Amino acid sequence: MGNGLKYKRILIKISGEALLGEQQFGIDQNPVQKIALEIKKARDLGAEIAVVVGGGNIFRGMKNSAKLGMDQASGDYVGMLATVMNAIALQSAFNQIGVPCRVQSAITIKQVAEPYIRHKAIRHLEKGRVVIFAAGTGNPFFTTDTAAALRASEINAEAMLMAKNGVDGVYTDDPKTNPDAKKLENISYDDIIKNGLKVMDTAACALCKQNNIPIVVFDFDLTDGITNILHDEKIGTYIS
Repeated sequence: MGNGLKYKRILIKISGEALLGEQQFGIDQNPVQKIALEIKKARDLGAEIAVVVGGGNIFRGMKNSAKLGMDQASGDYVGMLATVMNAIALQSAFNQIGVPCRVQSAITIKQVAEPYIRHKAIRHLEKGRVVIFAAGTGNPFFTTDTAAALRASEINAEAMLMAKNGVDGVYTDDPKTNPDAKKLENISYDDIIKNGLKVMDTAACALCKQNNIPIVVFDFDLTDGITNILHDEKIGTYIS
């Protein structure tokens, strides 16, 4: 890399929960601004950055739809719309700090977002714009993790960064409930799938394996986390 970066084009997967901040529900401005600033630092280094954001801070497909007596497909569509709300909030934060940004939605909502068009997304990235992919894959029964792996594959991303909330990598067990859980520095795609590690869903992992896209799982609370990864510093867990 001419600019000394390990990866030129990355896709960052941000969970909806990361946008909760101190709240129980909805979008907190503080984490949204922090995320925008962290991504701006990475963009200023010359990286091309796409983002997929979840919707769990507003609506969790399976969990909420069961409570409401809704079928899963309907619940998943509500969840997709939640990701559009998050994408618009994030776009607004980018605009405030002078970062050009486009939202592309897998569901057509042309008043607020462009439709997802692969070659147009790549063009935006080449022009230095951050692209936020909203509405998951546009299909029910798929998670936003799978959407992230799919978009990363489509735009030829060199790595997928999974920003976790308060967890700094992949552990042998849930570190919040098991104090003996050990952090893994490196792990293979197959081990994630075989051991049923809950870091991401297996379809997403299989897709990254198929397209040879390394995954870095890290804690978003870490300042300069993205820029450190771009500079090949060892943080989080590296899945390849």
